[in-house]
Amino acid sequence: MNAAVAVDRPTRGPSSLRRAFPWIGVAARLGLAVVWAWAGWEKAVNPAQAAQAVRAFDVLPESLVEPIGYALPYLELGLAALLVIGLGTRIVAGISAVLLLVFIAGIAQAWARGLAIDCGCFGGGGPIAPDQTKYLQEILRDLAFMVPAVWLLLFPRTRLSADSWLAIDDPADDDTDTDED
Repeated sequence: MNAAVAVDRPTRGPSSLRRAFPWIGVAARLGLAVVWAWAGWEKAVNPAQAAQAVRAFDVLPESLVEPIGYALPYLELGLAALLVIGLGTRIVAGISAVLLLVFIAGIAQAWARGLAIDCGCFGGGGPIAPDQTKYLQEILRDLAFMVPAVWLLLFPRTRLSADSWLAIDDPADDDTDTDED
């Protein structure tokens, strides 16, 4: 006769995957930070070109083109810095997701209207030859960048972050592993 062997299993507790969430969050934070830092830096070194890229989308009144073109790189660099240090992670992820949706909508409307422009997402931007447009690739790229933003919206508590060091707890994170870094 085979006797069943009792195995003590915890009735409650995070799974190994759930324990990995804070580390996955670090990768999401840092990956998204690299995107924003790269995009912001490329625009900040040539703000007039960034304004030209905004102008090329032909959706804003001229009075807003330069303020947005000149400010956008610093917003992106600020998001990158906050993500690197992990401060206000859920808020920064939300702002990132909204900004990416705005970029996707801008690219989609340019495509739908038959504009031939480079989005200027990572520097450059402005009118280009119609056969050089890459709208589908740009939209898919921005959708891929949405993945870490959405992850951080759902799971903002990450390791190696100012949020955890400052004990900024999010009530939505009910039983996330709280061991120290």
